[in-house]
Amino acid sequence: MEKVFRNYDAADVKTAVREHYRKMRMYQTYEYGQRMERKYLTFDKPMGLWEAMEHLNDLIDVSDPDLDLPNVQHLIQSAEAIRADNRPDWMQLAGLIHDLGKVMFLWGCDADGTSQAEQWGMVGDVFVLGCALPESCVYPEFNALNPDMQDSRYNTPLGIYEAGCGLDALTLAWGHDEYLYQVLKHHPTNTLPKAAMVMIRYHSFYPWHSGGSYTQFLKPEDAQYLEWIRDFNRYDLYTKSPKTYSLEAIREYYQPIADKYLGAGPIFW
Repeated sequence: MEKVFRNYDAADVKTAVREHYRKMRMYQTYEYGQRMERKYLTFDKPMGLWEAMEHLNDLIDVSDPDLDLPNVQHLIQSAEAIRADNRPDWMQLAGLIHDLGKVMFLWGCDADGTSQAEQWGMVGDVFVLGCALPESCVYPEFNALNPDMQDSRYNTPLGIYEAGCGLDALTLAWGHDEYLYQVLKHHPTNTLPKAAMVMIRYHSFYPWHSGGSYTQFLKPEDAQYLEWIRDFNRYDLYTKSPKTYSLEAIREYYQPIADKYLGAGPIFW
């Protein structure tokens, strides 16, 4: 029987997954998102790419109903599937690093939801902060728990934004996608193409790319974003399996690609 992914209503989905999304909906407000950007986007913590990869051996994504392996295995599985399909080298690298923003847990804390124990500010499907929450969110029954939904500035379909402003003008729930995107955006030797940056920034934005929500904000060029994300999503989601890899075994192949697009020096987180 074909494996079903992202079945959040399955009987065997952990209580921890549901609790994660309850907290995410409760605490991820617009003010919280602004505060996390100020706190974490300091770019003053140098770390090599492979050191960051190794740290994800210590993290299991509590929001994932499909996989209980250390997160580094998911990254390698994604990259290797892209490589097997002979896709461009920059896309292979995007697959390898797309979740690296989760290294935030190294300097995160329980109060921010950015620790190993409390991950609601770091992982999971993201949504737009500053406007009404859609029914396409995972566990939409938790939407009413968000304090912004009682605030007239934020609880309308447009909220603080303008119609047709485009995805890049929106503030999404704080997490590893936006964190890594901003780190790479500010990395002086990053030459990854725009498609890779879009894949990294929006791969967890399921209410948009899979749920069809937030059409009020889209502008014509966002249609290209959707094509890129749906292409990448095939490797992000459908490559999950119990198969494991050695990080050192795949490093020889990916190191030159990483050096090509990111340079050989450390990345400043």
